[in-house]
Amino acid sequence: MAASRTRVVATLGTAQTLAWASSYYLPAMLARPMAAELGVAEPTVFAAFSAALVVSALVGPHSGRRIDRWGGRPVLMATSGLFALGLAAMAMASGPIGLLAAWLVMGVAMGSGLYEAAFASLVRLYGHEARGAITGITLIAGFASTVGWPLTAALEHAYGWRGACWAWAALHLLIGLPLNAWLPRASIATTAAAGPAAGTGSKPPTSTAVLLAWVFAVSWFISTAMAAHLPRLLGAVGAAPTAVILVSALVGPAQVAGRLLEFGLLRRLHPLHSARAAALMHPLGAALLAVLGAPAVAAFALLHGAGNGILTIAKGTLPLALFGAQGYGQRQGLLVLPARLAQALSPWLFGLLLAEFGTRVLWFSAALGLSALAALLLIQVPARSTPTSTEVPS
Repeated sequence: MAASRTRVVATLGTAQTLAWASSYYLPAMLARPMAAELGVAEPTVFAAFSAALVVSALVGPHSGRRIDRWGGRPVLMATSGLFALGLAAMAMASGPIGLLAAWLVMGVAMGSGLYEAAFASLVRLYGHEARGAITGITLIAGFASTVGWPLTAALEHAYGWRGACWAWAALHLLIGLPLNAWLPRASIATTAAAGPAAGTGSKPPTSTAVLLAWVFAVSWFISTAMAAHLPRLLGAVGAAPTAVILVSALVGPAQVAGRLLEFGLLRRLHPLHSARAAALMHPLGAALLAVLGAPAVAAFALLHGAGNGILTIAKGTLPLALFGAQGYGQRQGLLVLPARLAQALSPWLFGLLLAEFGTRVLWFSAALGLSALAALLLIQVPARSTPTSTEVPS
């Protein structure tokens, strides 16, 4: 069983790295050459990407329901084909309409094939014992930008942006599809994993779902805003250009460090406790940066990155711990729907606030982070709750 679970984590983690690198992290490298060749403004490319995020939000609950019914293997295999189709359509786009259509296909693939679908697939296989596996795939896929950005840049330099899209499409068919096909078939018995009441006392109230949805929306808004505007923000507080580059690069390793902390020490705690600690990290870092300025840029990057890394795992483990395994996929899709919409608006809205208020925007992001912490504090650890299994892949 340990060897099988290790294989599943490695397989799914690698497939997730490919999925994230070729979708979410693609515009950062290709938006400029796409815009130049297609004769559109660069923000138009990002607007198409935002439309894809909206589509992914709407698709998520339907994809989750299918994973609940059939397991993750057939859904993720189909998603590999959708990613390939969307990237091929992007490579053949001749104008803004074709580009938008390609990104809408990518939105369907993202809503069916990124973390939420992977988490639901693991819960379908392992029920309440999925926490360690969820952490494992986020550890691997946490390097998606580290792998994806340099590879996309190298492909674009060698073959142009269209060639880069064709290459990613081929990788989905040659690597992603076989990896997802290698996942175990979910048996009917795994669906019988504990429902909402098993191991968690009585069913949590509806307000718990509302609070969780708010936490996820806030955390995704902040993480996407920082991904889009961190260099500009650090420059606004007075950091030197070389420091901006170096400090921005700390966020990725800090996220992985946060996930390693969850993988080790924090896995013995209920995920609600680790999520509360993680929710405090961005507000603390933002307050230090707002008060101290440039000397606090490294502390901010490390705190923000570590908190975001742990909260990424909490998006998978908290619904499992609070509501149980039955119906997890559809519930997960509904819980993250507001988060996907917030994610789509985040780069544009935070950019406006940064232009209007400068570094004072940090108080806004800190207040949002504290509201997420307050929501987590309002959620109670269920009576007679037992932490999800501490078993981890070996």
